[in-house]
Amino acid sequence: MLVGFKAENHPQQTGARGALDEVDDRGTEPEFVRSLEERFGEPFTLDVAAAPHNAKCDRFYTRADDGLKQSWSGERIWCNPPYSNLGDWLAKAWQEWPTTRGIVMLLPANRVEQKWWQEYVEPFRDRPESPLRVEFLPGRMRFIRPSAVIGPKGDRPPFGCCLLIWDAWGANAIARFMAAEGITT
Repeated sequence: MLVGFKAENHPQQTGARGALDEVDDRGTEPEFVRSLEERFGEPFTLDVAAAPHNAKCDRFYTRADDGLKQSWSGERIWCNPPYSNLGDWLAKAWQEWPTTRGIVMLLPANRVEQKWWQEYVEPFRDRPESPLRVEFLPGRMRFIRPSAVIGPKGDRPPFGCCLLIWDAWGANAIARFMAAEGITT
């Protein structure tokens, strides 16, 4: 047992005044996102954490737009959030989920001890009555980074990834789940 241990993001993941573009600007390969759309049978309609050079939807929010302050209502959401600020993105996903047509979020799979995972994922994941399921992806994903110099071993991060998938439910099922969990909007 580690007494007094507090998990934190690595200094490379967070700048003194927020996220660092050179760390957080990791675009998902378009083929991967298209395979998810085919699998789920519906295209994503809004990329809530994008840059013009890596957006996966015609409609997207940039860092300047701040997807955390925008409505996601009525949309089918794709989100590869800045990994330096995951707690806020998970809180936003839970807040917006009841009004969306579903959310798929790509996260690092090596941080399950972190506060954001313990508060927003672990208590809800993969339970029959929960809208949230987690799929751990095999291997390590390749990301698209602007101006990246690719070394001989490729450009894969030193961690695996997972998908958090909030299914779209009917209003009655949403109300029952939220009431049972004491969640208010």
